[in-house]
Amino acid sequence: MDRVECVVVGAGVIGLAVARALAMAGREVIVLEKESLIGSETSSRNSEVIHAGIYYPTGSLKARLCVAGKRFLYRYCEERGIGYQRCGKLIVATDAEQTPRLEAIRQKAAENGVGDLEHWDAERAIELEPNLFCTGALWSPSTGIVDSHGLMLAYRGDAEDHGAMIALNAPLESAKGTADGIVLRVGGEAPMELLADLVVNSAGLHAPAVAGRFEGIDETALPRAYYCKGSYYILPGRSPFARPIYPMPHKDGLGVHVTVDLGGQCKFGPDIEWVETIDYDVDPRRADVFYDAVRRYWPDVVDGSLERGYSGIRPKITDPDAPPADFTFQGPDAHGLKGLVNLFAMESPGLTASAAIADEVVAMARAM
Repeated sequence: MDRVECVVVGAGVIGLAVARALAMAGREVIVLEKESLIGSETSSRNSEVIHAGIYYPTGSLKARLCVAGKRFLYRYCEERGIGYQRCGKLIVATDAEQTPRLEAIRQKAAENGVGDLEHWDAERAIELEPNLFCTGALWSPSTGIVDSHGLMLAYRGDAEDHGAMIALNAPLESAKGTADGIVLRVGGEAPMELLADLVVNSAGLHAPAVAGRFEGIDETALPRAYYCKGSYYILPGRSPFARPIYPMPHKDGLGVHVTVDLGGQCKFGPDIEWVETIDYDVDPRRADVFYDAVRRYWPDVVDGSLERGYSGIRPKITDPDAPPADFTFQGPDAHGLKGLVNLFAMESPGLTASAAIADEVVAMARAM
Protein backbone atom coordinates (compact mmCIF):
# COMPACT_ATOMS: atom_id res chain seq x y z
CA MET A 1 0.00 0.00 0.00
CA ASP A 2 1.42 3.36 -1.07
CA ARG A 3 1.48 6.25 1.35
CA VAL A 4 0.69 9.77 0.16
CA GLU A 5 0.38 12.96 2.14
CA CYS A 6 -2.81 14.34 0.53
CA VAL A 7 -5.56 12.89 -1.63
CA VAL A 8 -8.16 15.07 -3.35
CA VAL A 9 -11.32 13.27 -4.49
CA GLY A 10 -12.72 14.95 -7.60
CA ALA A 11 -11.00 16.75 -10.47
CA GLY A 12 -13.52 19.51 -11.07
CA VAL A 13 -12.48 23.13 -10.94
CA ILE A 14 -12.50 23.22 -7.12
CA GLY A 15 -10.72 19.89 -6.71
CA LEU A 16 -8.03 21.01 -9.15
CA ALA A 17 -7.71 24.36 -7.38
CA VAL A 18 -7.30 22.53 -4.06
CA ALA A 19 -4.69 20.19 -5.54
CA ARG A 20 -2.82 23.18 -6.96
CA ALA A 21 -2.86 25.04 -3.65
CA LEU A 22 -1.76 22.02 -1.61
CA ALA A 23 1.01 21.15 -4.06
CA MET A 24 2.24 24.74 -4.16
CA ALA A 25 2.30 24.66 -0.35
CA GLY A 26 4.76 21.77 -0.57
CA ARG A 27 2.33 18.90 -0.01
CA GLU A 28 2.45 15.58 -1.87
CA VAL A 29 -0.88 15.28 -3.71
CA ILE A 30 -2.81 12.68 -5.69
CA VAL A 31 -6.17 13.58 -7.27
CA LEU A 32 -8.69 10.78 -7.79
CA GLU A 33 -11.24 11.33 -10.57
CA LYS A 34 -13.85 8.70 -11.40
CA GLU A 35 -14.38 9.96 -14.96
CA SER A 36 -11.98 9.72 -17.90
CA LEU A 37 -11.37 13.47 -18.04
CA ILE A 38 -11.26 16.42 -15.69
CA GLY A 39 -14.20 18.72 -14.97
CA SER A 40 -16.82 16.77 -16.89
CA GLU A 41 -19.80 17.56 -14.65
CA THR A 42 -20.73 20.78 -12.82
CA SER A 43 -17.45 22.52 -13.71
CA SER A 44 -18.19 22.36 -17.43
CA ARG A 45 -21.97 22.74 -17.23
CA ASN A 46 -22.48 26.32 -16.11
CA SER A 47 -22.62 29.86 -17.45
CA GLU A 48 -18.82 30.43 -17.23
CA VAL A 49 -19.48 33.75 -15.53
CA ILE A 50 -16.93 35.44 -13.27
CA HIS A 51 -19.34 36.62 -10.60
CA ALA A 52 -18.83 39.94 -8.85
CA GLY A 53 -20.18 38.78 -5.44
CA ILE A 54 -23.43 40.71 -5.48
CA TYR A 55 -26.27 38.58 -4.19
CA TYR A 56 -24.93 36.42 -1.38
CA PRO A 57 -25.78 36.94 2.31
CA THR A 58 -23.49 39.47 3.94
CA GLY A 59 -20.77 37.75 5.92
CA SER A 60 -21.30 34.42 4.17
CA LEU A 61 -18.48 32.35 2.76
CA LYS A 62 -20.06 32.68 -0.67
CA ALA A 63 -19.84 36.47 -0.46
CA ARG A 64 -16.30 36.63 0.90
CA LEU A 65 -14.77 33.90 -1.24
CA CYS A 66 -16.47 35.08 -4.41
CA VAL A 67 -14.94 38.55 -4.07
CA ALA A 68 -11.50 37.12 -3.26
CA GLY A 69 -11.73 34.54 -6.03
CA LYS A 70 -12.80 37.13 -8.59
CA ARG A 71 -9.74 39.26 -7.87
CA PHE A 72 -7.51 36.21 -8.20
CA LEU A 73 -9.14 35.04 -11.44
CA TYR A 74 -8.65 38.25 -13.37
CA ARG A 75 -5.00 38.40 -12.38
CA TYR A 76 -4.43 34.68 -12.99
CA CYS A 77 -6.15 34.62 -16.38
CA GLU A 78 -4.09 37.58 -17.54
CA GLU A 79 -0.83 36.03 -16.33
CA ARG A 80 -1.55 32.59 -17.77
CA GLY A 81 -3.18 33.59 -21.04
CA ILE A 82 -6.54 32.00 -20.15
CA GLY A 83 -9.43 33.26 -22.23
CA TYR A 84 -11.61 35.76 -20.40
CA GLN A 85 -13.44 39.05 -20.85
CA ARG A 86 -14.15 41.64 -18.19
CA CYS A 87 -17.31 42.53 -20.06
CA GLY A 88 -19.56 43.67 -17.20
CA LYS A 89 -23.22 42.79 -16.88
CA LEU A 90 -26.59 44.44 -16.47
CA ILE A 91 -29.09 43.40 -13.81
CA VAL A 92 -32.43 44.63 -15.09
CA ALA A 93 -35.82 45.48 -13.67
CA THR A 94 -38.64 45.02 -16.16
CA ASP A 95 -41.58 46.64 -14.39
CA ALA A 96 -42.26 49.41 -11.91
CA GLU A 97 -42.55 47.01 -8.97
CA GLN A 98 -39.08 45.60 -9.57
CA THR A 99 -37.28 48.90 -10.01
CA PRO A 100 -37.00 49.79 -6.28
CA ARG A 101 -35.39 46.39 -5.62
CA LEU A 102 -32.34 47.45 -7.60
CA GLU A 103 -31.20 49.73 -4.80
CA ALA A 104 -31.49 46.90 -2.26
CA ILE A 105 -29.28 44.75 -4.48
CA ARG A 106 -26.75 47.57 -4.80
CA GLN A 107 -26.64 47.99 -1.02
CA LYS A 108 -26.22 44.23 -0.51
CA ALA A 109 -23.32 44.25 -2.98
CA ALA A 110 -21.65 47.14 -1.16
CA GLU A 111 -21.93 45.24 2.13
CA ASN A 112 -20.17 42.33 0.41
CA GLY A 113 -17.27 44.53 -0.68
CA VAL A 114 -18.57 45.10 -4.19
CA GLY A 115 -18.73 48.86 -4.26
CA ASP A 116 -18.61 49.43 -8.01
CA LEU A 117 -22.26 48.82 -8.95
CA GLU A 118 -23.93 51.76 -10.66
CA HIS A 119 -27.66 52.47 -10.77
CA TRP A 120 -28.59 53.27 -14.39
CA ASP A 121 -31.87 54.51 -15.76
CA ALA A 122 -33.49 52.58 -18.59
CA GLU A 123 -32.27 54.98 -21.27
CA ARG A 124 -28.62 54.50 -20.37
CA ALA A 125 -28.93 50.69 -20.19
CA ILE A 126 -30.69 50.55 -23.56
CA GLU A 127 -28.03 52.80 -25.07
CA LEU A 128 -25.46 50.14 -24.11
CA GLU A 129 -27.68 47.23 -25.21
CA PRO A 130 -30.14 48.49 -27.85
CA ASN A 131 -32.17 45.25 -27.97
CA LEU A 132 -32.88 45.40 -24.25
CA PHE A 133 -36.11 46.37 -22.54
CA CYS A 134 -35.98 47.47 -18.91
CA THR A 135 -37.32 50.03 -16.47
CA GLY A 136 -33.96 50.44 -14.75
CA ALA A 137 -30.73 48.54 -14.28
CA LEU A 138 -27.60 47.99 -12.25
CA TRP A 139 -24.28 48.02 -14.07
CA SER A 140 -21.70 45.59 -12.67
CA PRO A 141 -18.33 46.41 -14.26
CA SER A 142 -16.42 43.64 -12.49
CA THR A 143 -18.53 40.75 -13.85
CA GLY A 144 -16.90 38.77 -16.64
CA ILE A 145 -16.77 35.47 -18.49
CA VAL A 146 -14.01 32.88 -18.52
CA ASP A 147 -12.94 29.80 -20.45
CA SER A 148 -13.65 27.27 -17.70
CA HIS A 149 -11.76 24.48 -19.45
CA GLY A 150 -8.74 26.69 -19.93
CA LEU A 151 -8.88 27.58 -16.24
CA MET A 152 -9.02 23.93 -15.19
CA LEU A 153 -6.12 23.04 -17.47
CA ALA A 154 -4.07 25.83 -15.92
CA TYR A 155 -4.89 24.65 -12.39
CA ARG A 156 -3.96 21.11 -13.39
CA GLY A 157 -0.73 22.27 -14.98
CA ASP A 158 0.31 24.20 -11.87
CA ALA A 159 -0.53 21.23 -9.64
CA GLU A 160 1.45 18.80 -11.79
CA ASP A 161 4.35 21.21 -12.10
CA HIS A 162 4.58 21.09 -8.29
CA GLY A 163 4.50 17.30 -8.15
CA ALA A 164 0.79 16.47 -7.99
CA MET A 165 -0.54 13.42 -9.84
CA ILE A 166 -3.98 13.14 -11.48
CA ALA A 167 -5.48 9.63 -11.57
CA LEU A 168 -8.38 9.38 -14.03
CA ASN A 169 -10.87 6.49 -14.13
CA ALA A 170 -10.11 6.11 -10.42
CA PRO A 171 -13.31 6.06 -8.34
CA LEU A 172 -13.05 5.98 -4.57
CA GLU A 173 -14.85 2.83 -3.49
CA SER A 174 -14.38 2.95 0.28
CA ALA A 175 -12.20 4.40 3.00
CA LYS A 176 -11.40 3.78 6.63
CA GLY A 177 -9.77 5.85 9.33
CA THR A 178 -6.86 4.19 11.12
CA ALA A 179 -4.26 5.27 13.65
CA ASP A 180 -1.79 5.76 10.79
CA GLY A 181 -4.11 7.75 8.51
CA ILE A 182 -6.99 7.13 6.12
CA VAL A 183 -6.89 3.97 4.00
CA LEU A 184 -8.49 4.53 0.60
CA ARG A 185 -9.60 1.71 -1.68
CA VAL A 186 -9.65 2.90 -5.27
CA GLY A 187 -11.34 1.04 -8.12
CA GLY A 188 -11.16 1.37 -11.88
CA GLU A 189 -8.84 -0.25 -14.38
CA ALA A 190 -5.88 -0.08 -11.97
CA PRO A 191 -7.24 -0.73 -8.45
CA MET A 192 -5.04 0.38 -5.60
CA GLU A 193 -4.92 1.16 -1.92
CA LEU A 194 -3.53 4.41 -0.57
CA LEU A 195 -2.76 5.55 2.95
CA ALA A 196 -3.27 9.31 3.26
CA ASP A 197 -2.74 11.83 6.02
CA LEU A 198 -5.27 14.26 4.52
CA VAL A 199 -8.25 13.58 2.26
CA VAL A 200 -10.26 16.38 0.69
CA ASN A 201 -13.67 15.29 -0.56
CA SER A 202 -14.30 17.64 -3.48
CA ALA A 203 -16.68 15.37 -5.37
CA GLY A 204 -19.28 18.04 -6.12
CA LEU A 205 -22.67 16.46 -6.74
CA HIS A 206 -21.35 13.21 -5.30
CA ALA A 207 -19.70 14.68 -2.18
CA PRO A 208 -22.40 13.50 0.30
CA ALA A 209 -22.29 9.98 -1.17
CA VAL A 210 -18.48 9.92 -1.14
CA ALA A 211 -18.47 11.06 2.50
CA GLY A 212 -20.72 8.13 3.33
CA ARG A 213 -18.05 5.71 2.08
CA PHE A 214 -15.72 6.58 4.97
CA GLU A 215 -15.94 3.96 7.70
CA GLY A 216 -15.89 5.54 11.13
CA ILE A 217 -17.50 8.82 10.11
CA ASP A 218 -20.45 10.20 12.05
CA GLU A 219 -23.15 9.70 9.43
CA THR A 220 -25.57 11.95 11.29
CA ALA A 221 -23.27 14.86 10.38
CA LEU A 222 -23.58 14.21 6.65
CA PRO A 223 -26.11 16.19 4.60
CA ARG A 224 -28.41 14.75 2.00
CA ALA A 225 -27.77 15.65 -1.63
CA TYR A 226 -30.47 17.52 -3.56
CA TYR A 227 -30.24 18.02 -7.30
CA CYS A 228 -31.40 21.27 -8.86
CA LYS A 229 -31.09 20.95 -12.63
CA GLY A 230 -30.77 23.89 -14.97
CA SER A 231 -31.04 23.69 -18.75
CA TYR A 232 -29.56 26.09 -21.28
CA TYR A 233 -30.85 26.90 -24.75
CA ILE A 234 -28.80 28.35 -27.58
CA LEU A 235 -29.77 31.15 -29.94
CA PRO A 236 -28.26 30.42 -33.37
CA GLY A 237 -26.72 33.24 -35.34
CA ARG A 238 -25.67 36.66 -34.17
CA SER A 239 -26.23 37.48 -30.51
CA PRO A 240 -28.60 40.38 -29.74
CA PHE A 241 -26.47 41.24 -26.70
CA ALA A 242 -22.77 41.82 -26.11
CA ARG A 243 -22.66 40.92 -22.42
CA PRO A 244 -24.63 39.08 -19.71
CA ILE A 245 -28.13 40.33 -18.96
CA TYR A 246 -29.64 39.15 -15.68
CA PRO A 247 -33.25 39.53 -14.51
CA MET A 248 -34.06 40.03 -10.85
CA PRO A 249 -32.85 37.09 -8.72
CA HIS A 250 -35.14 34.72 -6.86
CA LYS A 251 -34.78 32.13 -4.11
CA ASP A 252 -33.38 29.20 -6.10
CA GLY A 253 -31.16 31.04 -8.55
CA LEU A 254 -30.43 34.09 -10.62
CA GLY A 255 -33.22 33.62 -13.13
CA VAL A 256 -33.16 32.82 -16.84
CA HIS A 257 -30.36 35.10 -17.91
CA VAL A 258 -28.45 35.56 -21.13
CA THR A 259 -24.71 35.11 -21.42
CA VAL A 260 -22.46 35.48 -24.42
CA ASP A 261 -19.49 33.12 -24.47
CA LEU A 262 -15.99 33.96 -25.69
CA GLY A 263 -16.93 32.78 -29.17
CA GLY A 264 -19.92 35.14 -29.35
CA GLN A 265 -22.55 32.43 -28.88
CA CYS A 266 -25.68 33.60 -27.07
CA LYS A 267 -27.26 31.21 -24.58
CA PHE A 268 -30.22 31.51 -22.24
CA GLY A 269 -30.60 29.75 -18.91
CA PRO A 270 -30.53 28.07 -16.57
CA ASP A 271 -34.04 27.26 -15.51
CA ILE A 272 -34.87 25.37 -12.32
CA GLU A 273 -35.94 21.73 -12.25
CA TRP A 274 -35.62 19.73 -9.05
CA VAL A 275 -34.77 16.14 -9.97
CA GLU A 276 -34.15 12.89 -8.07
CA THR A 277 -31.28 11.55 -10.18
CA ILE A 278 -28.37 12.98 -12.15
CA ASP A 279 -29.45 13.25 -15.76
CA TYR A 280 -28.03 15.78 -18.22
CA ASP A 281 -30.53 15.25 -21.03
CA VAL A 282 -32.12 18.50 -22.21
CA ASP A 283 -35.80 18.34 -23.07
CA PRO A 284 -36.38 20.60 -26.08
CA ARG A 285 -39.93 21.22 -24.86
CA ARG A 286 -38.68 23.01 -21.73
CA ALA A 287 -37.59 25.84 -23.99
CA ASP A 288 -41.25 26.73 -24.36
CA VAL A 289 -41.33 28.23 -20.88
CA PHE A 290 -38.23 30.32 -21.61
CA TYR A 291 -39.86 32.62 -24.11
CA ASP A 292 -42.09 34.45 -21.62
CA ALA A 293 -39.16 34.89 -19.21
CA VAL A 294 -36.79 36.13 -21.93
CA ARG A 295 -39.42 38.38 -23.53
CA ARG A 296 -39.57 40.48 -20.37
CA TYR A 297 -36.13 41.91 -21.18
CA TRP A 298 -35.85 41.02 -24.90
CA PRO A 299 -39.26 41.63 -26.47
CA ASP A 300 -38.10 40.59 -29.94
CA VAL A 301 -37.37 36.97 -29.10
CA VAL A 302 -39.18 34.75 -31.60
CA ASP A 303 -41.03 31.68 -30.39
CA GLY A 304 -39.26 28.54 -31.58
CA SER A 305 -35.93 30.29 -32.13
CA LEU A 306 -34.06 28.67 -29.23
CA GLU A 307 -32.31 25.34 -29.71
CA ARG A 308 -31.45 22.71 -27.14
CA GLY A 309 -28.07 23.35 -25.54
CA TYR A 310 -26.81 21.61 -22.40
CA SER A 311 -27.69 21.25 -18.73
CA GLY A 312 -25.99 21.37 -15.37
CA ILE A 313 -26.97 20.39 -11.85
CA ARG A 314 -26.44 22.51 -8.75
CA PRO A 315 -24.96 20.44 -5.87
CA LYS A 316 -27.36 21.50 -3.14
CA ILE A 317 -27.72 20.14 0.39
CA THR A 318 -31.02 21.83 1.23
CA ASP A 319 -34.45 20.98 -0.11
CA PRO A 320 -36.50 23.19 -2.45
CA ASP A 321 -38.33 24.88 0.43
CA ALA A 322 -35.19 25.89 2.34
CA PRO A 323 -32.74 28.72 1.66
CA PRO A 324 -29.59 27.64 -0.20
CA ALA A 325 -26.77 26.49 2.03
CA ASP A 326 -23.54 28.42 2.26
CA PHE A 327 -20.29 26.83 1.10
CA THR A 328 -19.72 24.12 3.70
CA PHE A 329 -16.23 23.11 4.85
CA GLN A 330 -16.67 20.14 7.15
CA GLY A 331 -13.71 18.93 9.21
CA PRO A 332 -13.14 16.36 11.95
CA ASP A 333 -14.81 18.53 14.59
CA ALA A 334 -18.10 17.96 12.74
CA HIS A 335 -17.84 14.38 11.50
CA GLY A 336 -15.27 12.81 13.83
CA LEU A 337 -12.82 11.36 11.29
CA LYS A 338 -9.27 12.71 11.59
CA GLY A 339 -7.73 13.89 8.36
CA LEU A 340 -10.93 14.28 6.31
CA VAL A 341 -12.27 17.56 4.90
CA ASN A 342 -15.64 17.44 3.15
CA LEU A 343 -16.64 20.19 0.74
CA PHE A 344 -20.42 20.43 0.41
CA ALA A 345 -22.78 22.79 -1.44
CA MET A 346 -20.05 24.01 -3.78
CA GLU A 347 -22.50 25.50 -6.25
CA SER A 348 -22.36 28.96 -7.83
CA PRO A 349 -20.21 30.98 -7.34
CA GLY A 350 -17.88 28.00 -6.93
CA LEU A 351 -16.11 28.53 -10.26
CA THR A 352 -15.34 32.16 -9.43
CA ALA A 353 -14.40 31.34 -5.83
CA SER A 354 -12.36 28.21 -6.64
CA ALA A 355 -8.91 29.56 -5.73
CA ALA A 356 -10.22 31.19 -2.54
CA ILE A 357 -11.97 27.94 -1.58
CA ALA A 358 -8.65 26.17 -2.06
CA ASP A 359 -6.93 28.65 0.25
CA GLU A 360 -9.50 27.84 2.94
CA VAL A 361 -8.74 24.14 2.59
CA VAL A 362 -4.99 24.76 2.89
CA ALA A 363 -5.62 26.76 6.06
CA MET A 364 -7.76 23.93 7.48
CA ALA A 365 -5.05 21.40 6.61
CA ARG A 366 -2.42 23.41 8.45
CA ALA A 367 -4.60 23.49 11.55
CA MET A 368 -5.33 19.73 11.55
